[in-house]
Amino acid sequence: MSDRGFDELLADLEKSIAQLAGGTAPLEELVAAHQQAVKLLAEAQSRLAQLKARADDTSKLLSQ
Repeated sequence: MSDRGFDELLADLEKSIAQLAGGTAPLEELVAAHQQAVKLLAEAQSRLAQLKARADDTSKLLSQ
């Protein structure tokens, strides 16, 4: 996992999505933007899953 913050990760994902939505870049750049977006989305989902697990653990501790 990268050391970048979650906000930075989301900003990078938004940039990749914006490039894809524009659709005016050469095909190679669009493919690279798609691959980057897929990678960033997977990283974001992984971080969210970790945060949810931590929140669930904290909730269990507080309800004891």
